[in-house]
Amino acid sequence: MTVAFTFPGQGSQAVGMGKDLADNFAEARAVFEEVDEALGEKLSDVIFNGPEDRLTLTANAQPALMAVSMAVIRVLQARGLDLKSKVAYVAGHSLGEYSALCAAGTFSLADTARLLRIRGNAMQAAVPVGVGAMAAIIGLEHADVVAVCEEASAIGACQIANDNGGGQIVISGEKAPVEKAAELATAKGAKRAILLPVSAPFHSALMAPAADAMRQALAGVAKANPVVPVIANVKAAPVTDADEIARLLVEQVTGQVRWRETVEWFAANNVTTLYEIGAGKVLTGLARRIDKSVNGIAVNNAADIDTALAALLG
Repeated sequence: MTVAFTFPGQGSQAVGMGKDLADNFAEARAVFEEVDEALGEKLSDVIFNGPEDRLTLTANAQPALMAVSMAVIRVLQARGLDLKSKVAYVAGHSLGEYSALCAAGTFSLADTARLLRIRGNAMQAAVPVGVGAMAAIIGLEHADVVAVCEEASAIGACQIANDNGGGQIVISGEKAPVEKAAELATAKGAKRAILLPVSAPFHSALMAPAADAMRQALAGVAKANPVVPVIANVKAAPVTDADEIARLLVEQVTGQVRWRETVEWFAANNVTTLYEIGAGKVLTGLARRIDKSVNGIAVNNAADIDTALAALLG
């Protein structure tokens, strides 16, 4: 059994996530306390108790999801899991790539929390509300979505943001061209083209100011090579050099999250089991739709941790 750990991205957050972990494990409580201290506020209170609209804010959701993922990791490690010997690769969806890198030792927990707060604020500030948009295109081939984005780009920025697999591709850019691309996709035979209720056009060229902010933030933080290779979002291939990782994280702000290709890479490289570490089961569902030879298992709570440890350490 070759194992990889995956880490969820924005959209997986829910009020109360991680509370079961904090209630049951001192190691998990310590993670939430360290993140609170790093940010200079009680983010844990928002995570456990809401309100939902505060948790959903990009600047909160990003470090919050990372904190829950790292709470799971610290509990697994305290109970005998050695990442280097038991896990072949790590990967994360968008902000989840930071969680993966924290788990693999590239960044400290406190630095990861601060980086994600900077990232969330910078992404929110990059584009005035209402200027950008994102849309999910369901049931259209990748090449066809590329073609509709190129056609729509005649009137402004429009590109693929996330290739999530399972027939779901998310596009991002300026509002008018994204709406035009959604119309073109429907005309090309997409099952659905849905404008998403997002606060900014993530993973598009419009995020260039946020990429600049992350370049500066990443330059000033301590980095180590990860103890296991990370499959980078923008490459869908393994990376082990800390400086290259930082460069790719900057590129990721405006670039495509190549999640379908990431799961396909796992399948082609003998990874049989993907453990989704943290909140929700989004990546587990996507893995099932992308390649049925890969088994996805979500690890969210105390019971999941017991099951995972039995399999990983058995």
